[in-house]
Amino acid sequence: MPTLLLINGFKFFFYANEHEPKHIHVSKGDEFAKIELLQIHVIKSHMKPKDLKMALKIVELHKDEFERQWDEYFNQR
Repeated sequence: MPTLLLINGFKFFFYANEHEPKHIHVSKGDEFAKIELLQIHVIKSHMKPKDLKMALKIVELHKDEFERQWDEYFNQR
């Protein structure tokens, strides 16, 4: 389970057996969400609205890096 970013209590990661579309998982404490990277769309969320809003802002800022890391990881397998 590669961790891509730890920031402000948020952990951004994907699992080793992921599938398309490209997406990122984010957790903060017991909260979590799954966010599709292409359109920065929430697939699933069990986060407080303010935390989800912050997570989406962070994904938007790091979208290119997350996609690059996804491509590098899954193209090597």
